[in-house]
Amino acid sequence: MAITIYHNPRCSKSRKTLEIINDAGVQPNVVLYLQDTPDAARIQAVAGMLGVPVAGLLRRGESEFGEATDLPDLDDDAALAAWIEAHPIVLQRPVVVDDAAQRAIVGRPPENVQELLP
Repeated sequence: MAITIYHNPRCSKSRKTLEIINDAGVQPNVVLYLQDTPDAARIQAVAGMLGVPVAGLLRRGESEFGEATDLPDLDDDAALAAWIEAHPIVLQRPVVVDDAAQRAIVGRPPENVQELLP
């Protein structure tokens, strides 16, 4: 099984989600998304796997979101994905993706990851 976790080690939910994955015997591809930000196309693909518009990936409580002066229309998935790429702190976390199955989850709560594990 090949899964990817878009991880922020400072986030307790992200750490717990990673722990659940590891405890299941799965070695995920860990992407520290604040340093290795997914591109806009990947952000749109992940939103599609989640079955949500790109706006569904936003952490609206982040100050960078609330204070943004360059925020595009939230209904414009392509523009919003590009904006998230430029402002990765606003990306929901953690996001876990199983590309082979074309499925993804947001690890809030962390137990959501069970849906992707064997």
